[in-house]
Amino acid sequence: MFILGSGSPRRKELLAQIGVAPDEIRAPDIDEEPHPRELPRPYCARMAREKAAAVPSGPDDIVLCADTTVALGRRILGKPADATEAEAFLRALSGRRHRVITAVAVRCGEMIREKDVVSTVRMKTLSEPEIRSYISSNDWQGKAGGYGIQGPAGMLIPWISGSFTGIVGLPLAETANLLRAAGLKGLA
Repeated sequence: MFILGSGSPRRKELLAQIGVAPDEIRAPDIDEEPHPRELPRPYCARMAREKAAAVPSGPDDIVLCADTTVALGRRILGKPADATEAEAFLRALSGRRHRVITAVAVRCGEMIREKDVVSTVRMKTLSEPEIRSYISSNDWQGKAGGYGIQGPAGMLIPWISGSFTGIVGLPLAETANLLRAAGLKGLA
C-alpha cells in the first residue's frame, strides 16, 4: 500500500503529475516547533523524517512525507498563525531573496530514504495595495512563509533558481527517485 502522509492537496496533485495516487492519506500529527537555534535545512529534514516515522503503516507499506520550510537567512518562516503574521512575513520577504527547502522522506518498514531540495526565490518589492490584496485573498493560509507560488502570489515572484515543484511542496524528480528506490510500481 502507498500512503501519503500529508493533508496537503498540493502534494496529492503533484503526485498525480507523475502518475501516482496514494491508496490512503494519513496526515501525521507531530510537534512542528523548531528546536532552539535549529537551522532551516536540518529542521526541515527532521520534520520530514519525524512525519514519516509517525504515520501508522504495515511492514510492506510505502509512506511518503514531506516538509516545506521558507528560510530568510537563518530564520524559519513556517505557516503563519493569522493574517497579521502572514503580513509580517510578506513585509520581511519583500524585495529580498530567500530559500525554500522541501525535504522528502520515504519509509518502507524501518528503512527511511530522504532527500532535501533547496531553491532560491526572489520576491519583488511589494506595494501596500499588493500586500493588502494578497492577505485579503486568504491564499496565505496553511502555506510556509505565508505565500504559495502556484497561486496568486506567483505574480509577486519574478525569479527562482531551483525546483518549481519543490517550492510548491514536493520536488517531483527527487520524489520519483525515492519512490522507485522504495519499490513503488506504476510511476510515469
